[in-house]
Amino acid sequence: MIIHCKGVGVASTRPCGDKVYFLSQYLLRVAGNPPSYDLVKVVPDPHGTGLMRSIQSEEVIVPAEQVYYYPGKVQIHDHALLVRLAAESGYRCTVFTGLDEHLTFVLDPDPDELLTIQVYDIIPPRPSLSACIKELEACGLFGDLSVKFVHHILDISTWNADVFPCRAAGFHRTLDADAMQGGEKVAGCMTGAALYHECCDQEMTLLNTCPVDQVSEEPFIARCCRIERTGIGVHHGRYGAVVHWGASPADIANSIQALVKEWRDRG
Repeated sequence: MIIHCKGVGVASTRPCGDKVYFLSQYLLRVAGNPPSYDLVKVVPDPHGTGLMRSIQSEEVIVPAEQVYYYPGKVQIHDHALLVRLAAESGYRCTVFTGLDEHLTFVLDPDPDELLTIQVYDIIPPRPSLSACIKELEACGLFGDLSVKFVHHILDISTWNADVFPCRAAGFHRTLDADAMQGGEKVAGCMTGAALYHECCDQEMTLLNTCPVDQVSEEPFIARCCRIERTGIGVHHGRYGAVVHWGASPADIANSIQALVKEWRDRG
């Protein structure tokens, strides 16, 4: 369980006596030398007025000896990170300090409750989809989705091919820069094969690099240069999202949000 920081208060002083902020759901009540806290569930008086309310009820949920205070600052909206760190602590409850000094906690962490999304991408050059997801995850964009990602990055630089897709990756011979002679082993996809045959009337052997064709687990997200393959659907018997090769961070985030909703709606 993770509570938004607006519902978590710190009870270290009593500027308004025994009253609590009206949005408070839990208090981290200082127990002994800080940072040592009891986790207390509170119910502010629902009939009260003003920002500070009398407490209708309170209950110690976790005593201080079962609460761990994580020593560093973290992005508290990155829920997958918080759950992982809390599970590693070995305590029932782990308290975290955000980059902006807000506090929250994870109670009874279970990493298996997070939905795992499989990410398929290739290198070189930069694995744009995978890298973008890591950047978005690090800023907490997917926090409310309760998801984690497993990245499958195919390194085509290790392949025994004569020709590679494009010069951007620094390969010595590429489809977009060199004339084809026929008979080559070409690392590429269906678009690369089409380009080859438009420029050369000879046969070749295709070594398929398309991330979508590497999919083996679901739900997944992968990138592809074929616009007609983009969207949410089934590929190779697996359910997931395909984004275009040049998808923006907003496109990627929207696709993940839509995928998670549709996957969970499917039951």
